[in-house]
Amino acid sequence: MKRFLAGAVALLASALPALAQAPAAPADTVAAIRARGQLACGVTPNTIGFATPDGRGVFRGLDADYCRAVAAALLGDPEKVRFVPLSAQQRFTALQAGEIDLLVRATTWTLSREAQLGLVFAGVNYYDGNGFMVRRSLGVTSATQLDGASVCLQSGSTTELNVADYFRANRMRLQPVLFDNIEEIRSSFVAGRCDAYSSDTSTLAAFRAGQGAQAGDYVLLPEVISKEPLGPLVRKGDFRWFDIVRWTHFALVTAEEMGITQANVDSFLTSTNPDVQRFTGRTGDLGRMLGLENDWAVRVVRSVGNFGEMWERHITPLGSPRGINNLWTRGGLQYAPPMR
Repeated sequence: MKRFLAGAVALLASALPALAQAPAAPADTVAAIRARGQLACGVTPNTIGFATPDGRGVFRGLDADYCRAVAAALLGDPEKVRFVPLSAQQRFTALQAGEIDLLVRATTWTLSREAQLGLVFAGVNYYDGNGFMVRRSLGVTSATQLDGASVCLQSGSTTELNVADYFRANRMRLQPVLFDNIEEIRSSFVAGRCDAYSSDTSTLAAFRAGQGAQAGDYVLLPEVISKEPLGPLVRKGDFRWFDIVRWTHFALVTAEEMGITQANVDSFLTSTNPDVQRFTGRTGDLGRMLGLENDWAVRVVRSVGNFGEMWERHITPLGSPRGINNLWTRGGLQYAPPMR
């Protein structure tokens, strides 16, 4: 019996996914980035509003600008970024293996991912939730009308589990149609292989926006069936790098709270407001505490603007309201601790 148990344990261990066997964090990610003079940032290959190459092959979007903001904070130049497009299956192993320094790829913050993968989320840059999209011709106005429907889903995703739970809770029959990557899902949905397409509402809005003149053929249903806080990830254990990524996010939110924009940031350099003086690096040593120049937050805002400007530039054109992604002072969840 002991021999059998030992063999079973060995077999189970060999069957565990490689993601659960995360490598240790490098000694100093910051030093490695500075030595090569470039930030390697993992992004989605093609999601409008978050990261997608423009006509010149330059990545544009909310997530792409987060990469630029971090590069501006650390290297003083938002263009010192190498964008690495990654599939959902590749994203975690690429970060674990050190192929990228930072992952900003519409990834949901979950307990299991932090506990098992050796990775840690540095904040939330988009509060999202799973939703459903259907063709307008189907005549469906609510997800509760999808009993017996076929639904296009990405296999192994949190969406697959959320949709199964939602249908079970509402005593509806589900016909899942599973795919490995998002491009297969989109093409199959357009081809009519499934009645509905489920993903994060941001992803669905980006898909619809990408349909051009045919965007009106698709309807985003009102139900949001899960909470999906999306944000940047780094490897666990390298707290110096973690702090820089996290406080770059907070600087973007704080700038919006203060009314500091890409266009007017220089006018704040003579402000007598103590909070503004600390933010701009004119007083205190906040930057040096992070191992950065004291004007690091100014360089961030000069490069990409504040959080609200990034939203207006990339997300508003998708037709997505700020909603819970608004500042906490405006009823949303975006909040930054005091910079002092």
